[in-house]
Amino acid sequence: MTHVRRATDLVSAQWRKSIRSGDTGGSSVEVADLMPVLAVRDSKDPGGPALLFERAAWSLFIVGLRTGLRG
Repeated sequence: MTHVRRATDLVSAQWRKSIRSGDTGGSSVEVADLMPVLAVRDSKDPGGPALLFERAAWSLFIVGLRTGLRG
């Protein structure tokens, strides 16, 4: 399924990032739940582009990170 959103759709999104990111200004991403998709953006560029993921794809991505899956 393809989801297209305009940048204005993301203005009111509730973005969150991991508490492990801290406030050091380093590299991190923020995630917003936009039902039925999740948006992911670079925390250093909040006005920049966001990637949209279906929930199942995002869940598999997180499982891969936690288990060290490569490739």
